[in-house]
Amino acid sequence: MSVDMAVKVLDESLGKIVLIKLKGSKVIRGNLHGFDQHMNLLLDNSVELLDEGKSNEIGTIVVRGDNVVMISPPPV
Repeated sequence: MSVDMAVKVLDESLGKIVLIKLKGSKVIRGNLHGFDQHMNLLLDNSVELLDEGKSNEIGTIVVRGDNVVMISPPPV
């Protein structure tokens, strides 16, 4: 996927719930509030998804782009 395509998908996902997979097998779900050219992400109302359906409320968080493995946009 080209950088332009990734930016387009992120731009269309602003204000929507996204699923983020991070290095170290962490998974975070939150409302995408913003991003920059380094793929740093600003998430509101974020939740860390743990094993067995458990979760840990985080709130507002900035995720460094170099820790992001995958970003899943909201369903169409």
